[in-house]
Amino acid sequence: MISDSDLKKIQPKLLNGESSPLHVQVGVPIPKVIRIRFFSPDEWEEFTEEWASSLKSDYSRVRRFGGSGDLGVDIAGFFSEQGFEGEWDNYQCKRYDHALRPGDVWVEIGKIIYYSYRGEYTAPRKHYFVCSQGIGTSLEKLLNKPAELKAKTIENWDKYCLNGITSTVTISLTGGLKSHLDAFDFSVFTSRSLVEIIEGHSKTVFHAVRFGGGLPARPNPTTPPPIPTENESRYIRQLLDAYGDHLGTRLHDTTALNSHDIIKRDYLRQRERFYHAESLKNFARDTVPEGTFDSLQDEIYHGVIDICENSHPTGFERMKATVAQASAVAGTSNPLVSSIKTQDRQGICHQLANDDRLIWMPKND
Repeated sequence: MISDSDLKKIQPKLLNGESSPLHVQVGVPIPKVIRIRFFSPDEWEEFTEEWASSLKSDYSRVRRFGGSGDLGVDIAGFFSEQGFEGEWDNYQCKRYDHALRPGDVWVEIGKIIYYSYRGEYTAPRKHYFVCSQGIGTSLEKLLNKPAELKAKTIENWDKYCLNGITSTVTISLTGGLKSHLDAFDFSVFTSRSLVEIIEGHSKTVFHAVRFGGGLPARPNPTTPPPIPTENESRYIRQLLDAYGDHLGTRLHDTTALNSHDIIKRDYLRQRERFYHAESLKNFARDTVPEGTFDSLQDEIYHGVIDICENSHPTGFERMKATVAQASAVAGTSNPLVSSIKTQDRQGICHQLANDDRLIWMPKND
C-alpha cells in the first residue's frame, strides 16, 4: 500500500531562484546552442553563411561552395590570392538530426584525399567539421588520434568511399591513391564546436538580429572638428543658404556666421546632430545587417518630407520645422531603435540634405 510518507507536496522551484519581467513577456530564454539544433535547413544555411562572414579577418578570401560538384569543399578560407594552389582551410558544415558520427565523415575525408590526389587542390592546412547537433564523442576522439583516424579511413573505404565520392566512377584505394593516403597528414582533420561557431557569429552584424540579446553599448559620437570636412560640404551649403534667406543676405562661408550669435549657435547644434547621425551610421555598419541604417533614413525621410515641402516663410524655418518633426519619428520597426537618440533623428535630416533628398531652399520658393 502507498503510504502518506510516499506522497510529496507539489512545490515547483522558482526559475533560477527568481523570475523576471522578461520571463513573463517572452518565456525562459533558450540557449543559443539548443536553438541551433532546431534550425530548419534554410535557417542552418543562412546561419552558416552569416558565421562564415566572421572568418574574413582570418583569411585573404573566404568563399562558399555547394552542390553535387563541391569536391568536398564547403566553406574555404584562403590565406593568399593563390587560392586552392596555396595554403587554405576547409570548413565542412553539416546539418543532421544527430551529433556527427564517424560514419558521417568517411566519405568527406575520402573526397579530400581523392581530389587532392587528383590535383583539384592542394591538401588543406586544416579541415574543420561543424555540425548543427555538435560533434559526437566517438568522432571527437578519433579526430584527436590521427593515426587511428587514418587506419579507420582505410578500413571503411570500400563501404563509404568506393562508390560514395562520385556517382560517375568507382574509386578503389589502390596504387598512387593509396600511396597518397598513406602519406597524407590526418592531423588536418579536426572540428569546431557549436560554442566556437556561436562565438564567431557573435562578432558579425547578424548576431543580435538572429539571437536577440540587444545591441552592444554605443560609443560616444565624434566631436565635430573646427573646420568642416569635405563630407559636410553639401548640407552646410544648404544651411548657409537657409540662414542667408532668414537674414536677407548671401552667406559665402561659415565665417559670416560669427556676427550672428543665435544663428551661429544653431549652426553648431546642427553639426553636432550630423555627427551623432554619422556615429549611428558607423555603429550600424558594425552591429546590424547591411541596409538597416538605410531603412532608418528612409523612415525618417517619409516622416518629415511633407513638413519639408510645406510652405514656410524662409528656408531657415523650413529646416527648423523639418528637424523638429524628425524628433517625433519613432522608428520602432528598426533594429537600431534601442540605440537611437533624438540627435540621431535630427542629424539624419542633414545626411538627407547632404544627398539633396531634403532641400531647405526649393527653387519654386
